[in-house]
Amino acid sequence: MTSRAVFLAKIRKAQPSPVSLPDVPLFATPAGDRASRFATALALMGGTCITLQGLGEVRTWVADRFGSDAVIASAVRGIDGNRAIDYRTLPASLEDVAVGIVRARFGVAETGSVWFSEDEYVVNAIGYLVQHLVVLLDPMRIEDGLQEAYRRPDFRTARYAALVTGPSATADIEGIMIRGAQGVRSLTVALVP
Repeated sequence: MTSRAVFLAKIRKAQPSPVSLPDVPLFATPAGDRASRFATALALMGGTCITLQGLGEVRTWVADRFGSDAVIASAVRGIDGNRAIDYRTLPASLEDVAVGIVRARFGVAETGSVWFSEDEYVVNAIGYLVQHLVVLLDPMRIEDGLQEAYRRPDFRTARYAALVTGPSATADIEGIMIRGAQGVRSLTVALVP
């Protein structure tokens, strides 16, 4: 027996007996509708929440907000960017993209977070390399809290998952808030049915 096999056998023999996972309780839901609580929590984290009525309004809002010269990559069917992406796109090729448009699978009212997997991002770098992230979210897909969110089957089926709450920010140096230090400078969630 090799030393590696001896070492691994000792580790396997020293494993503790399996125990059942504890029950995770659901906590009481705060007053107010989910969309309002989501928008309030997102604003506390530096994000912005707007309400639009369809993809046409999203296109108009993006053009008005970022201008016609902005490099836009969209992972949302029905909204074309001027930088096409698919699962073969090299992540580093998004380094000069100003605006990324994605659709979140669901949101969490408690924290103002939005959830993505590899399916929503198409190219994971879209959530981190672009300057401004525009997230479409169906208001009917907002969970009350993280306990409800973690009970969703999405966590068990995705190869990659991220709960994103607001834009990237840090205040590590002299307490000065800097947005976009390690990720997107702005994050706007558009509630779109």
